[in-house]
Amino acid sequence: MIKSVYIHIPFCRQICHYCDFVKFFYNEQLATEYLEALQTEINVSLPGKNHKMKTIYIGGGTPTALNMEQLETLLIFLNKKFDIPACEEVSIEVNPGDIDEEKTRLLKYYGISRISFGVQVMDDIMLEQLGRIHRVNDVYDTVGLLKKHDFNNVSLDLIYALPNQTVEQFGDSLQEALAFELPHYSTYALQIEPKTVFYQKHKKGQLHRPAEDDEVTMYEILKDTMKSKGIHQYEISNFAKPGYESKHNLTYWSNDFYYGFGAGAHGYLPGKRITNIRPLPAYVSQASKNGKPVLQVDPISLKEKVEEEMFLGLRKINGINKAHFQSRFGFRAEELYKKEVEELINNGLLKETGMAIQLTDKGMLLGNRVFEKFLLDDQNEMLLESN
Repeated sequence: MIKSVYIHIPFCRQICHYCDFVKFFYNEQLATEYLEALQTEINVSLPGKNHKMKTIYIGGGTPTALNMEQLETLLIFLNKKFDIPACEEVSIEVNPGDIDEEKTRLLKYYGISRISFGVQVMDDIMLEQLGRIHRVNDVYDTVGLLKKHDFNNVSLDLIYALPNQTVEQFGDSLQEALAFELPHYSTYALQIEPKTVFYQKHKKGQLHRPAEDDEVTMYEILKDTMKSKGIHQYEISNFAKPGYESKHNLTYWSNDFYYGFGAGAHGYLPGKRITNIRPLPAYVSQASKNGKPVLQVDPISLKEKVEEEMFLGLRKINGINKAHFQSRFGFRAEELYKKEVEELINNGLLKETGMAIQLTDKGMLLGNRVFEKFLLDDQNEMLLESN
């Protein structure tokens, strides 16, 4: 059963220098046309009303870049299409300073239960360098607004290893963000992605990132500080007070199915992954025409399912649950990957218990090196086919 939905709203008031998500400058007319096309796509995939879902995530872009009328149109539609009160979690992304009293009330009224907001760093100079339009004061205003309207499930995003950022600066930014005492924090090392301003600067030698050792130190400070505050790590980059883990993101890391709607959105349905058209005019045109703005459909083989189960599951601190893996695939992970697991344990990157296979602290720092070991070779593939 498919119990999760991702909905992409690609509009932003400003394009950040590091962002490679599908995004476009906000334009009122274009946003109205986009919402109409989006509704057509969802109606074609899910006819009828009041569908039962576990989680819904409205991401972007910046969904709250929509004006009041557009935002309400979207939320009214979702309340008809899905049984919002029965959802365990309905999330929306916001940026500091881009919601006011009116929009906050609107989100509350239409059943949004979780807010994820992108702070990135508690430093005005660095925010400007990132191409962000908000400033630190906006973060305080937004947190105050959310608390005033009883949004108790709030997640704050931070990025570290920023250009010219020192270990001390990251520590200060982290402490200031933690002073809000929010229940969830997502914290990522900066990635230089193609087709971004930062990528162009990087190619020209104009982007000065911290040394690798400093990045490692920042991650260790992050983990130690969170632990000292009683905010437990449940995924490589995610920390939460007990009970506030992101249920929607756990859908991804548990390799479970989900719908993806909107320009450039990805869906994972039984036996296939679906990728939508990215360019906005092309998406609007195709979705409006037949409700199927699909760029490509990729069948998922058993080999790919198993590999993804390992990559995604190991991101979770609890790791791969052996019994769950066996019940899902009919054979044991430690049997299929016997040589790889032993090698990674000997190198201090994995640990194994009677119930699970998990990354060590060292393994979390070198996650990609671990994950590539679980790409099945010919011998393992033969073993897979014999099961």
